[in-house]
Amino acid sequence: MAKFLVSLTNSKNDTDRATVAFVVANASVASGQETVVFLSVEGVRLCQQGYADDIHEEGFAPLKELIDAYAEAGGIIWVCSPCFKKRSLDEGAMLPNAVIVGGAKVVEFLSTGGTSICY
Repeated sequence: MAKFLVSLTNSKNDTDRATVAFVVANASVASGQETVVFLSVEGVRLCQQGYADDIHEEGFAPLKELIDAYAEAGGIIWVCSPCFKKRSLDEGAMLPNAVIVGGAKVVEFLSTGGTSICY
């Protein structure tokens, strides 16, 4: 099984990129790849329950549906620890499949054969 990391630095500041990132993540996990979405910078806001509920780019499924489908397929979300702390987000409001990690976790994933795409 291949490893595929989708790095997402956007949320409501660029809903098109945020949406496409989860479209690609869903395609990856559906094809049997070990898939991780790494949220950093503004993307970390997407780990909060309810944050994506009103994001819907024309031509795509609503972002909440994409995130839910990704979770149901076994997709993992990693959340950049310093980015999360900088924005004073609520650990208790995180999505069930989201985990706060440091940069070393991403480096380890990529250095053991992972491929990455950024949005």
